Amino acid sequence: MSQLTAGRNVRGRFSKFTKDYAIVVAILLLMVVFTFASDYFLTYRNIRNILMQTVSVAIVCIGQAIIVTTGEFDLSLGQNVCLTSAVMAYLIKFAGFNPWIAILCAILVGAMVGMSNGLLIAYAGIPCFIVTLGFQMIARGAAKIITNASPIAGMPEQIKWIGRGFIGGNEYGFPISVLIMLGLFLLFMFITLRTKFGRSLYAIGGNKEAAYFAGINVKAHRAVIYTIAGALCGISAVILVTRLDSAALTNGNLYEFDAIIACILGGISLAGGRGKIIQAFFGAIFLMLFFNGMTMLNVNPFVQDVLKGVVMIGAVALDVVRNRRR
Repeated sequence: MSQLTAGRNVRGRFSKFTKDYAIVVAILLLMVVFTFASDYFLTYRNIRNILMQTVSVAIVCIGQAIIVTTGEFDLSLGQNVCLTSAVMAYLIKFAGFNPWIAILCAILVGAMVGMSNGLLIAYAGIPCFIVTLGFQMIARGAAKIITNASPIAGMPEQIKWIGRGFIGGNEYGFPISVLIMLGLFLLFMFITLRTKFGRSLYAIGGNKEAAYFAGINVKAHRAVIYTIAGALCGISAVILVTRLDSAALTNGNLYEFDAIIACILGGISLAGGRGKIIQAFFGAIFLMLFFNGMTMLNVNPFVQDVLKGVVMIGAVALDVVRNRRR
Protein backbone atom coordinates (compact mmCIF):
# COMPACT_ATOMS: atom_id res chain seq x y z
CA MET A 1 0.00 0.00 0.00
CA SER A 2 2.86 2.35 0.85
CA GLN A 3 4.49 1.67 -2.52
CA LEU A 4 1.21 2.51 -4.27
CA THR A 5 0.97 5.76 -2.31
CA ALA A 6 4.59 6.60 -3.12
CA GLY A 7 3.95 5.92 -6.79
CA ARG A 8 0.94 8.22 -6.77
CA ASN A 9 2.96 10.94 -5.04
CA VAL A 10 5.69 10.69 -7.67
CA ARG A 11 3.15 10.84 -10.50
CA GLY A 12 1.41 13.76 -8.83
CA ARG A 13 4.65 15.70 -8.48
CA PHE A 14 5.64 14.95 -12.06
CA SER A 15 2.21 16.05 -13.29
CA LYS A 16 2.46 19.30 -11.31
CA PHE A 17 5.97 19.96 -12.63
CA THR A 18 4.91 19.44 -16.26
CA LYS A 19 1.97 21.82 -15.75
CA ASP A 20 3.98 24.51 -13.98
CA TYR A 21 7.08 24.17 -16.16
CA ALA A 22 5.72 23.07 -19.52
CA ILE A 23 7.79 25.90 -20.94
CA VAL A 24 10.98 23.96 -20.07
CA VAL A 25 9.77 21.05 -22.23
CA ALA A 26 8.97 23.54 -25.00
CA ILE A 27 12.50 24.99 -24.76
CA LEU A 28 14.07 21.54 -25.08
CA LEU A 29 11.89 20.68 -28.09
CA LEU A 30 12.75 24.01 -29.71
CA MET A 31 16.45 23.37 -29.22
CA VAL A 32 16.14 19.94 -30.82
CA VAL A 33 14.32 21.36 -33.86
CA PHE A 34 16.79 24.21 -34.44
CA THR A 35 19.78 21.93 -33.83
CA PHE A 36 18.69 19.76 -36.75
CA ALA A 37 17.91 22.85 -38.84
CA SER A 38 21.28 24.55 -38.29
CA ASP A 39 24.72 23.16 -37.42
CA TYR A 40 25.67 26.43 -35.71
CA PHE A 41 22.68 26.67 -33.36
CA LEU A 42 23.91 24.41 -30.53
CA THR A 43 27.46 25.77 -30.45
CA TYR A 44 28.71 27.31 -27.20
CA ARG A 45 29.23 30.69 -28.86
CA ASN A 46 25.63 30.86 -30.10
CA ILE A 47 24.12 29.70 -26.80
CA ARG A 48 26.25 32.27 -24.98
CA ASN A 49 25.09 34.92 -27.43
CA ILE A 50 21.43 33.98 -26.81
CA LEU A 51 21.94 34.25 -23.06
CA MET A 52 23.56 37.68 -23.40
CA GLN A 53 20.69 38.89 -25.59
CA THR A 54 18.23 37.54 -23.02
CA VAL A 55 19.73 39.42 -20.07
CA SER A 56 18.20 42.89 -20.60
CA VAL A 57 14.74 41.54 -21.45
CA ALA A 58 14.84 38.99 -18.62
CA ILE A 59 15.67 41.63 -16.01
CA VAL A 60 12.67 43.66 -17.19
CA CYS A 61 10.66 40.41 -16.97
CA ILE A 62 11.35 40.26 -13.22
CA GLY A 63 9.64 43.60 -12.67
CA GLN A 64 6.77 42.75 -15.01
CA ALA A 65 6.31 39.36 -13.33
CA ILE A 66 6.03 40.95 -9.87
CA ILE A 67 3.42 43.39 -11.16
CA VAL A 68 1.49 40.70 -13.06
CA THR A 69 1.43 38.62 -9.86
CA THR A 70 -0.80 41.34 -8.37
CA GLY A 71 -3.12 41.26 -11.39
CA GLU A 72 -1.76 44.39 -13.12
CA PHE A 73 0.85 45.21 -15.77
CA ASP A 74 3.21 48.02 -16.81
CA LEU A 75 3.33 49.23 -20.42
CA SER A 76 6.07 51.79 -19.75
CA LEU A 77 8.91 49.36 -18.94
CA GLY A 78 10.46 49.28 -22.42
CA GLN A 79 10.54 53.06 -22.79
CA ASN A 80 11.79 53.35 -19.22
CA VAL A 81 14.80 51.32 -20.39
CA CYS A 82 15.16 53.72 -23.33
CA LEU A 83 14.98 56.77 -21.06
CA THR A 84 17.45 55.46 -18.48
CA SER A 85 19.83 54.44 -21.28
CA ALA A 86 19.71 58.00 -22.59
CA VAL A 87 20.21 59.49 -19.12
CA MET A 88 23.24 57.29 -18.43
CA ALA A 89 24.89 57.96 -21.80
CA TYR A 90 24.21 61.71 -21.70
CA LEU A 91 25.63 62.15 -18.20
CA ILE A 92 28.79 60.28 -19.17
CA LYS A 93 29.40 61.81 -22.62
CA PHE A 94 28.15 65.39 -22.26
CA ALA A 95 27.80 66.20 -18.55
CA GLY A 96 31.19 64.82 -17.50
CA PHE A 97 29.80 62.57 -14.76
CA ASN A 98 31.80 59.73 -13.31
CA PRO A 99 30.46 56.57 -15.07
CA TRP A 100 29.46 54.94 -11.78
CA ILE A 101 27.56 58.04 -10.66
CA ALA A 102 25.83 58.12 -14.06
CA ILE A 103 24.85 54.46 -13.64
CA LEU A 104 23.39 55.20 -10.20
CA CYS A 105 21.49 58.21 -11.60
CA ALA A 106 20.04 56.06 -14.41
CA ILE A 107 18.77 53.47 -11.91
CA LEU A 108 17.29 56.23 -9.73
CA VAL A 109 15.52 57.79 -12.73
CA GLY A 110 14.06 54.38 -13.59
CA ALA A 111 12.88 53.95 -10.00
CA MET A 112 11.32 57.45 -10.03
CA VAL A 113 9.37 56.68 -13.21
CA GLY A 114 8.18 53.43 -11.64
CA MET A 115 7.29 55.17 -8.37
CA SER A 116 5.27 57.80 -10.27
CA ASN A 117 3.36 54.99 -11.97
CA GLY A 118 2.75 53.24 -8.66
CA LEU A 119 1.57 56.32 -6.76
CA LEU A 120 -0.90 57.33 -9.47
CA ILE A 121 -2.25 53.79 -9.78
CA ALA A 122 -2.39 52.93 -6.09
CA TYR A 123 -3.33 56.24 -4.47
CA ALA A 124 -5.05 58.20 -7.26
CA GLY A 125 -6.97 55.14 -8.46
CA ILE A 126 -6.13 55.64 -12.15
CA PRO A 127 -6.14 52.33 -14.11
CA CYS A 128 -2.68 50.86 -14.74
CA PHE A 129 -3.32 50.76 -18.49
CA ILE A 130 -3.83 54.54 -18.68
CA VAL A 131 -1.00 55.54 -16.33
CA THR A 132 1.68 53.25 -17.76
CA LEU A 133 0.68 54.04 -21.36
CA GLY A 134 1.02 57.73 -20.52
CA PHE A 135 4.45 57.24 -18.98
CA GLN A 136 5.44 55.17 -21.99
CA MET A 137 4.92 58.29 -24.11
CA ILE A 138 6.53 60.58 -21.53
CA ALA A 139 9.64 58.40 -21.27
CA ARG A 140 10.03 58.11 -25.03
CA GLY A 141 9.60 61.85 -25.50
CA ALA A 142 12.13 62.59 -22.75
CA ALA A 143 14.61 60.16 -24.34
CA LYS A 144 14.22 61.99 -27.68
CA ILE A 145 14.90 65.33 -26.00
CA ILE A 146 17.99 64.02 -24.17
CA THR A 147 19.52 62.29 -27.20
CA ASN A 148 18.18 64.70 -29.82
CA ALA A 149 16.93 61.52 -31.52
CA SER A 150 20.54 60.49 -32.27
CA PRO A 151 22.55 57.60 -30.81
CA ILE A 152 25.08 58.40 -28.08
CA ALA A 153 28.00 56.03 -28.57
CA GLY A 154 31.40 55.34 -27.04
CA MET A 155 31.10 54.33 -23.39
CA PRO A 156 34.20 54.36 -21.12
CA GLU A 157 36.30 51.20 -21.04
CA GLN A 158 36.00 50.96 -17.26
CA ILE A 159 32.32 50.00 -17.41
CA LYS A 160 32.15 47.95 -20.60
CA TRP A 161 32.84 44.75 -18.64
CA ILE A 162 29.30 44.94 -17.25
CA GLY A 163 27.73 44.08 -20.60
CA ARG A 164 30.71 42.61 -22.48
CA GLY A 165 32.92 41.01 -19.84
CA PHE A 166 33.54 37.28 -19.42
CA ILE A 167 34.81 35.17 -16.56
CA GLY A 168 37.44 32.81 -17.96
CA GLY A 169 38.40 34.63 -21.14
CA ASN A 170 36.56 35.88 -24.23
CA GLU A 171 36.68 32.61 -26.15
CA TYR A 172 35.00 30.21 -23.73
CA GLY A 173 34.30 32.42 -20.73
CA PHE A 174 30.96 32.91 -19.02
CA PRO A 175 29.28 36.34 -19.45
CA ILE A 176 29.28 38.58 -16.37
CA SER A 177 25.94 40.07 -17.45
CA VAL A 178 24.33 36.60 -17.29
CA LEU A 179 25.65 36.17 -13.73
CA ILE A 180 24.06 39.51 -12.80
CA MET A 181 20.76 38.37 -14.32
CA LEU A 182 20.84 35.02 -12.49
CA GLY A 183 21.69 36.78 -9.23
CA LEU A 184 18.68 39.09 -9.60
CA PHE A 185 16.38 36.16 -10.36
CA LEU A 186 17.59 34.28 -7.28
CA LEU A 187 17.12 37.38 -5.14
CA PHE A 188 13.56 38.02 -6.29
CA MET A 189 12.65 34.34 -6.15
CA PHE A 190 13.63 34.43 -2.49
CA ILE A 191 11.71 37.67 -1.89
CA THR A 192 8.51 36.48 -3.56
CA LEU A 193 8.50 32.94 -2.13
CA ARG A 194 10.14 33.28 1.29
CA THR A 195 9.23 36.71 2.66
CA LYS A 196 6.08 38.31 4.04
CA PHE A 197 6.25 40.97 1.32
CA GLY A 198 6.24 38.30 -1.40
CA ARG A 199 3.35 36.39 0.12
CA SER A 200 1.43 39.65 0.36
CA LEU A 201 1.82 40.17 -3.40
CA TYR A 202 0.18 36.80 -4.11
CA ALA A 203 -2.60 37.66 -1.67
CA ILE A 204 -3.20 40.98 -3.44
CA GLY A 205 -3.26 39.23 -6.81
CA GLY A 206 -5.73 36.66 -5.52
CA ASN A 207 -8.15 39.18 -4.02
CA LYS A 208 -7.25 42.81 -3.25
CA GLU A 209 -10.22 43.34 -0.94
CA ALA A 210 -9.53 40.19 1.06
CA ALA A 211 -5.86 41.16 1.30
CA TYR A 212 -6.85 44.58 2.67
CA PHE A 213 -9.08 43.05 5.34
CA ALA A 214 -6.26 40.66 6.22
CA GLY A 215 -4.18 43.68 7.27
CA ILE A 216 -2.04 44.11 4.13
CA ASN A 217 -1.32 47.68 3.07
CA VAL A 218 -2.40 47.09 -0.53
CA LYS A 219 -1.72 50.62 -1.78
CA ALA A 220 1.82 50.73 -0.40
CA HIS A 221 2.65 47.30 -1.83
CA ARG A 222 1.36 48.30 -5.26
CA ALA A 223 3.42 51.50 -5.23
CA VAL A 224 6.55 49.62 -4.15
CA ILE A 225 6.37 46.97 -6.89
CA TYR A 226 6.15 49.59 -9.64
CA THR A 227 9.16 51.34 -8.10
CA ILE A 228 11.11 48.07 -8.05
CA ALA A 229 10.17 47.39 -11.68
CA GLY A 230 11.41 50.87 -12.63
CA ALA A 231 14.74 50.34 -10.86
CA LEU A 232 15.14 47.02 -12.69
CA CYS A 233 14.62 48.90 -15.96
CA GLY A 234 17.57 51.07 -14.99
CA ILE A 235 19.74 48.00 -14.34
CA SER A 236 18.62 46.52 -17.65
CA ALA A 237 19.56 49.77 -19.40
CA VAL A 238 23.04 49.77 -17.85
CA ILE A 239 23.74 46.27 -19.15
CA LEU A 240 22.25 47.06 -22.55
CA VAL A 241 24.25 50.28 -23.04
CA THR A 242 27.52 48.66 -21.99
CA ARG A 243 26.88 45.69 -24.27
CA LEU A 244 25.90 47.74 -27.33
CA ASP A 245 28.31 50.58 -26.46
CA SER A 246 25.58 53.11 -27.23
CA ALA A 247 22.24 54.52 -26.18
CA ALA A 248 19.61 54.91 -28.89
CA LEU A 249 15.85 55.24 -29.19
CA THR A 250 15.69 51.56 -30.12
CA ASN A 251 17.00 50.56 -26.68
CA GLY A 252 14.28 48.71 -24.82
CA ASN A 253 11.93 48.77 -27.81
CA LEU A 254 8.86 46.59 -27.05
CA TYR A 255 10.49 45.10 -23.95
CA GLU A 256 7.24 45.56 -22.04
CA PHE A 257 5.41 43.27 -24.47
CA ASP A 258 8.26 40.76 -24.57
CA ALA A 259 8.10 40.68 -20.77
CA ILE A 260 4.34 40.10 -20.75
CA ILE A 261 4.67 37.31 -23.34
CA ALA A 262 7.49 35.71 -21.35
CA CYS A 263 5.46 35.83 -18.13
CA ILE A 264 2.38 34.23 -19.70
CA LEU A 265 4.35 31.62 -21.63
CA GLY A 266 6.17 30.73 -18.42
CA GLY A 267 2.89 30.16 -16.60
CA ILE A 268 2.29 33.40 -14.67
CA SER A 269 -1.40 34.24 -14.84
CA LEU A 270 -2.55 37.68 -15.99
CA ALA A 271 -5.41 37.33 -13.52
CA GLY A 272 -2.86 37.55 -10.69
CA GLY A 273 -2.09 35.44 -7.64
CA ARG A 274 -0.41 32.56 -9.52
CA GLY A 275 3.04 31.91 -10.96
CA LYS A 276 6.71 32.13 -9.99
CA ILE A 277 9.47 34.52 -11.01
CA ILE A 278 11.58 31.70 -12.45
CA GLN A 279 8.80 30.93 -14.94
CA ALA A 280 9.28 34.39 -16.46
CA PHE A 281 12.96 33.56 -16.93
CA PHE A 282 12.14 30.39 -18.86
CA GLY A 283 9.59 32.34 -20.91
CA ALA A 284 12.27 34.89 -21.85
CA ILE A 285 14.69 32.10 -22.79
CA PHE A 286 12.02 30.53 -25.01
CA LEU A 287 11.40 33.82 -26.82
CA MET A 288 15.09 34.47 -27.47
CA LEU A 289 15.70 30.89 -28.62
CA PHE A 290 12.73 31.08 -30.97
CA PHE A 291 13.75 34.34 -32.65
CA ASN A 292 17.43 33.45 -32.71
CA GLY A 293 16.51 30.27 -34.57
CA MET A 294 14.27 32.22 -36.94
CA THR A 295 17.16 34.59 -37.71
CA MET A 296 19.55 31.69 -38.36
CA LEU A 297 17.01 30.21 -40.77
CA ASN A 298 16.91 33.58 -42.59
CA VAL A 299 13.27 34.25 -41.79
CA ASN A 300 12.29 37.79 -42.82
CA PRO A 301 12.44 40.16 -39.78
CA PHE A 302 9.00 41.53 -40.68
CA VAL A 303 7.63 37.98 -40.59
CA GLN A 304 9.24 37.61 -37.16
CA ASP A 305 7.29 40.66 -35.95
CA VAL A 306 4.09 38.99 -37.16
CA LEU A 307 5.07 35.79 -35.37
CA LYS A 308 5.71 37.73 -32.15
CA GLY A 309 2.16 39.10 -32.32
CA VAL A 310 0.80 35.62 -32.94
CA VAL A 311 2.78 34.26 -30.00
CA MET A 312 1.43 37.02 -27.73
CA ILE A 313 -2.21 36.38 -28.71
CA GLY A 314 -1.66 32.65 -28.33
CA ALA A 315 -0.07 33.13 -24.89
CA VAL A 316 -2.99 35.25 -23.66
CA ALA A 317 -5.50 32.73 -25.05
CA LEU A 318 -3.62 29.95 -23.25
CA ASP A 319 -3.79 31.93 -19.99
CA VAL A 320 -7.54 32.43 -20.42
CA VAL A 321 -8.05 28.68 -20.99
CA ARG A 322 -5.95 27.84 -17.93
CA ASN A 323 -7.97 30.24 -15.75
CA ARG A 324 -11.28 28.80 -16.98
CA ARG A 325 -10.17 25.27 -16.15
CA ARG A 326 -9.15 26.35 -12.67
